[in-house]
Amino acid sequence: MDSMIERRREGPVLTLALNRPDIHNAFNPALVAELTSAFREASETPGVRVVVLTGNGRSFCAGADVTAMRAAADYTFEQNVADAHAIFDLMLAVDNCSRPVVGRVNGAAIGGGVGLVACCDIVVAVEGATFGFSESRLGIVPAVISPFVVGKIGPAHARELFLTGERFDARRAREIGLVQHVVAPDALDASVAERVSQLLMAAPGAQEAAKARIRLVAHQPQEAMREATAELIARRRASDEGRDGMSAFLEKRKPSWVPDGVS
Repeated sequence: MDSMIERRREGPVLTLALNRPDIHNAFNPALVAELTSAFREASETPGVRVVVLTGNGRSFCAGADVTAMRAAADYTFEQNVADAHAIFDLMLAVDNCSRPVVGRVNGAAIGGGVGLVACCDIVVAVEGATFGFSESRLGIVPAVISPFVVGKIGPAHARELFLTGERFDARRAREIGLVQHVVAPDALDASVAERVSQLLMAAPGAQEAAKARIRLVAHQPQEAMREATAELIARRRASDEGRDGMSAFLEKRKPSWVPDGVS
């Protein structure tokens, strides 16, 4: 069986491409399992500094495929719960990836596909990309992806888009914070490469700590974070990366983690 995920490694950059282009990279249990495994591996693979998530063909990800949806209609309650757990675990693997994740949205992202977009740290989308939470128009709910999506776009936008199930374009996606950059199709790869280059300028250990801290402080009162944030910066200043970064700044040189050719 062909792999559901195409892996491409170029130095410190790992690209994971959903590889079901004939059906718009729609989810089935095999793709969900393989992509979850790929992100967990990426978090632990030495030398991987950035993960780029994209889709092969014309679409990013169209959510669940028709065959999987038909099968789910005959699932028992317990089987449906297990299937939902698997999708939640995929979103968590992307969201919790210790490496920065750049979403390269080359086309439509629907349902669970929008969930993947919401879990990326930085998202670059083509102008013609479309998005939508179509679940409500199928009589269901974007339940499993909701913690990740609401965390990205906030409840005000979720109230409208979850309830209508309407499609919206890349510019609206940028306005609500789902994506950061919208570009012409012929500028997509250059824009993604520029974001990757900027990420490679930062220290990997600091990035991992920053991602973990963002997840924590986003759901805590400010006062509760006083000691934890103070202790974090103290540890980072004393770390090898912190010392090298400060020395490099003062000595007007690149720090040790910046790859050759990146500036």
